[in-house]
Amino acid sequence: MRAKISRIVILFLFLAVGVYAQEPKKQILITNAKIFDGTNKLVEGKDVLIQGNKIVQIGKGIMITQDENSQIIDASGRTLMPGLTDAHYHLMHAHIASMQIFVNDIGYLTLVGAEAAEATLMRGFTTIRDLGGPVFGIKKMIDEGRIVGPRIYASGAYITQTSGHGDFRFPNAMSRKDGRELLDGEIMGWTKIADGVPQVMRRVRENLMSGATQIKVMAGGGVASLSDPLDVQQYTLEEMKAAVEVAATWNTYVAVHAYSDVAVRGALAAGVQSIDHGQMITEDTAKLIKEHDAWLSLQPILNDEDAIPFPDGSFEQQKYLAMTAGTEKAYELAKKYDLKVAFGTDLQNGPEIAAKQGKVLTKLKRWYEPWELLKMATSTNYELFKMCGPRDPYPGENGVIKEGALADLLLIDGNPLENIDLIADPENNFKVIMKDGKIYKNTLK
Repeated sequence: MRAKISRIVILFLFLAVGVYAQEPKKQILITNAKIFDGTNKLVEGKDVLIQGNKIVQIGKGIMITQDENSQIIDASGRTLMPGLTDAHYHLMHAHIASMQIFVNDIGYLTLVGAEAAEATLMRGFTTIRDLGGPVFGIKKMIDEGRIVGPRIYASGAYITQTSGHGDFRFPNAMSRKDGRELLDGEIMGWTKIADGVPQVMRRVRENLMSGATQIKVMAGGGVASLSDPLDVQQYTLEEMKAAVEVAATWNTYVAVHAYSDVAVRGALAAGVQSIDHGQMITEDTAKLIKEHDAWLSLQPILNDEDAIPFPDGSFEQQKYLAMTAGTEKAYELAKKYDLKVAFGTDLQNGPEIAAKQGKVLTKLKRWYEPWELLKMATSTNYELFKMCGPRDPYPGENGVIKEGALADLLLIDGNPLENIDLIADPENNFKVIMKDGKIYKNTLK
C-alpha cells in the first residue's frame, strides 16, 4: 500500500512538472538600447532580457529562442529607462474638479479614478504614491490585472483635525455634536476627521486595516481649502505623535501635508519621516529636516503658465501666491543641505491638468541636471516608497535597471539625458511602456 502511494505521489509530481514545462514564463528581449539605469549611468548598445516580471540578464549579444513564448524588440539605439514614479499623487482627484467630488456618487467617482489610472500608466508613470482618497478598490483591480493602471502605494483617507485641510465643510458649517454622524466625505473614505489622541489612533488603525501602505496626516493649512490659513499648525504634538506611533506599530510611516515652517517643525518633533510640500520652509527648518534625516517630498509648483486658476483676490489665490513664492528657495535649500528629495506633482482637477505630469517633471531642470531629476523620479522615489517595509504590496527592487529588478520600463525615442523635454510628450516619444513585465504600449514596427 505504501509503495502504491509513493508511485502515485511520484506520478503527481511528474505531471505537475510537465504542466509547468508546457507553460514557461514569457521572455522579452530588448536589443541594442542605450540604458539609463535609474542612478547616473548611461551605457550604449546593451540588451535586456525580461522573463516573467523581472529583468534576468543585461549584456551584449543575448540570444533567445524565437517562438510563441518570446518577443524581441529592437531598440535601435533608443533609450531604455525605469518607469517614472510620482511620490505625491491623488488618483481620485486627478480627472475631476474638486467641487464635483461633492455632487457625484462614489460609483461615478471610482470610474473617473479608473480612467485616471489608465492615463497615468500610459504617460509612463508606472508607480504612484497616492496620498489621499478612496483608491483601494482601484488598486485591487489593477493588481488583479482587471483594469490598467500603475502600481499604487495607497494612504487611504486623509487624517485631519476639525477645521484642518481635510475638513471639507464650508466655513459657516454648524457645530457637530459629540458622538457625531459621519460627513459624506468620511462615508466615501475620502477623509477622516479625528480630534484628540484616541480618535487619531483609531482612524490611523482603520486606514491600516484597509490596506494603507503609509499614513497621510494634515499637519498645516492648505491652498484650495476654504477655511484654514497657511500659517497654522494642525494637530498638537501629542496627537501627531499618536499617528506616528500607531504607524510604527505596523512598521510603516507617516507622511504629512505641510507648507510652512511651523507645520514642518511640529511634524518633525513628532517623528514624521516624510514632509510633503515644504515650499515655505526657511533655512533653519531645512537644517532641521537634515538633522532628522527626513524626506522632503517636494513639487515644482510655480506661478507660471500652469498655475492653478483661482478667482482674483480670493483667499485661495492669496495662499497659492504665498506658497509658490517659496518654491525656488525650497529647492535651493534642499540642494544646499543635501536633503533627501522626492519628486511628486500633486496634479488635480481634470484630465487636461493631469496630462502635464511629465511636463511637471521637466520643470526640475531649473535646479537639476537631467540625470539627477530622472534619478529622483525613479530610484530615489523608490527609496521613499520602500519605507513602508512589510506593508509593501510590491516586494522586490524597482526604479532601476539591473538584474533581478522588477521590469517596469520605458523605451524612449531619443535621449532624455540630452533633451529632458522628451519626457513632456509621452504620447509621441514613449515607444514602449512596460509594467511588471507586461507591455502596455508598443508603437515600434
